[in-house]
Amino acid sequence: MRILILLFCALFTGCSVVERVGVKALYRRAPLPEAQIAQDLPYVSGSHDPKHRLDLFRPAGKGWPVFIFIHGGSWDSGDKSLTAGGEDLYGNIGRFYAARGIGVAVINYRLLPGVTWREQLRDATRALAWVQKSIAAYGGDPARVFIGGHSAGAQLAANVALRPRSGLPLAGAICISGAGYDMTDAETYRLGNLPAFYAQRFAENGANPDWRRTASPATYATRHAPPFLLLYAEGDSAPLRRQSQHFHALLDARSVENRIVTVPGESHIRIVLALTRPDKLPAAEIVRFIRSKAH
Repeated sequence: MRILILLFCALFTGCSVVERVGVKALYRRAPLPEAQIAQDLPYVSGSHDPKHRLDLFRPAGKGWPVFIFIHGGSWDSGDKSLTAGGEDLYGNIGRFYAARGIGVAVINYRLLPGVTWREQLRDATRALAWVQKSIAAYGGDPARVFIGGHSAGAQLAANVALRPRSGLPLAGAICISGAGYDMTDAETYRLGNLPAFYAQRFAENGANPDWRRTASPATYATRHAPPFLLLYAEGDSAPLRRQSQHFHALLDARSVENRIVTVPGESHIRIVLALTRPDKLPAAEIVRFIRSKAH
């Protein structure tokens, strides 16, 4: 169990010893009938790569909205099936929202350095395309699809939501404690983020000298973007708080509908657990956002 908790903490910055041992205490298992869960569905035709799989959590009935959730992990680690303390963290997100009438697709994607960030973006875009094409067969509404994630997953979700692509429009984007929304922002580095951290992930060994701009979701924000819900933890690091606040201001400046919420009393890790707690602010905000936009 200790190894699993340490693995969970390794996926995120700012993990203290207290937070490592607190996962079990904060976790609340959400119930959902097994018949409403489909695991390891391939979203890339013909691929045998386990990273081209998603888990689908379905509400009862038909015509429900869908939330695509992308895990974090600094772009080089993580998995949709991650457990800590014997509990499934991302699967619980699926069960929690499906029990409230919102379908959830928790996706995997290939990791650095085995692929480039561009291929990760392609994976997330392919997962979205699969959901929009296939979800009606499972009872969902392909016109009411939301994409989101935590940390690196939030950056991937924002990149998918803001870049030009084919297919149905998104109903919204939900980004939680995201990193790297705008990697051209000097203040983020002044507050402590090292440019080398991002350069290692996005510069493509020197092949992409303009990586700060080309890899940043903020570069592609226009008034045609879907609405955004931005959540970040009060206990996030200063650079992460800056990225959420700066991204919010940039979306405002480009006439993108968005709402930003600071989550008190949580950290970069605890906010993940708060996503599945009905007594916590993030869960209430996400349900409210999806229900308000899923018309």
